Amino acid sequence: MQFGRYYEEFEVGAVYRHWPGKTVTEYDDHLFCLLTMNHHPLHMDAHYAETASQFKRNVVVGNYIYSLLLGMSVPDVSGKAIANLEVESLRHVAPTFHGDTIYGETTVLDKRESGSKPDRGVVSVETRGYNQDGTMVCVFRRKVMVPKREYAASAVAEGVDPERPSFPDPR
Repeated sequence: MQFGRYYEEFEVGAVYRHWPGKTVTEYDDHLFCLLTMNHHPLHMDAHYAETASQFKRNVVVGNYIYSLLLGMSVPDVSGKAIANLEVESLRHVAPTFHGDTIYGETTVLDKRESGSKPDRGVVSVETRGYNQDGTMVCVFRRKVMVPKREYAASAVAEGVDPERPSFPDPR
């Protein structure tokens, strides 16, 4: 199974649909809020959300949805990444609720070879997240530095597999 892509494998305009989707549970949302110390009652307090918000129910914290989509994209986009360079933009377009299922897709916007290191390049992508009804809930753009295939081939020739860690022989 392929995990990520080398620089040469990215084509501008390619769209990668990430599979499977993820149904967001109340537990997922509350755990993420607690781990990140976001205790806003819109996310944590059902009574508050029902009586004091326009949605009349808890809204899933947006950074969980962003993190979920970022994670979904790793096998298709950044599984071989040397570095995630930047998130250029992030927009939460519509709310997500407990029980919604999130699906993601990523489009390759641009790619360029590194100006300082010939064994890598920078790929710009846009990832969009949709709920089960097809409503876009989140969109973000980022830049990822990925190795070229020749780098991996030369490392393997030297006895190093850049995609697998080496461990000392326990004997």
